Amino acid sequence: MPQRPTVILVHGFWGGAAHWAKVIIELHRRGHTDIHAVENPLTSLADDVARTQKMVRQIDGPVLLVGHSYGGAVITEAGDLPNVAGLVYVAAFAPDAGESPGSISQAKPPEAFANIAPDSDGYLWVKPEKYRESFCQDLSEDEALVMAVTQKAPLGSTFGDAISAPAWKVKPSWYQISTLDRMIHPENQQMMAARMNPKDTISLEASHASLASQPGRIADLIDMAVEGTAG
Repeated sequence: MPQRPTVILVHGFWGGAAHWAKVIIELHRRGHTDIHAVENPLTSLADDVARTQKMVRQIDGPVLLVGHSYGGAVITEAGDLPNVAGLVYVAAFAPDAGESPGSISQAKPPEAFANIAPDSDGYLWVKPEKYRESFCQDLSEDEALVMAVTQKAPLGSTFGDAISAPAWKVKPSWYQISTLDRMIHPENQQMMAARMNPKDTISLEASHASLASQPGRIADLIDMAVEGTAG
């Protein structure tokens, strides 16, 4: 019987591993018993890649890396380990060599770019009163409030950290585009998806927080990738 890969979920900026809560529940309902969600420090791409790769190395067998938002940059850099069987991008950055999330965003700024502000310690925050309209306009006010208050701010310098060798060039990949995304321009998502030549691309009428607003569809994509990498 083919061995299904372990699913490792990698969060992005402005939220921790709990951003995957609804996807975790959906995957568990579907019979996935080996799911992990890494908690990254968001202090540098190197730090986040190192933490993610430690978790990958703990797994005895194939791994499917799933990245949301900046987590896509993390899996792009971390995905070259031999037991990484595939990559899933959820409204995520998939930079090429020499690119950073910041350089991609500056080339085509997203709608909510102006709602991100640094504090005096160099951490970037989504202005709390702008969080829902920026990040998750298709979630309830209560859910958006919790996300805004618990947001995990990255060090601003992390936004400019560039990729060295993109794993999507050598590993099978899947991509979900959020057509109503205000944090990563949808045209940037379309560009990144097209150039990686993924096994499949799905487009959802969703905010940046598609993992929370449409967890069933995200679980469908992960299921597709699991079946496509089982061996």
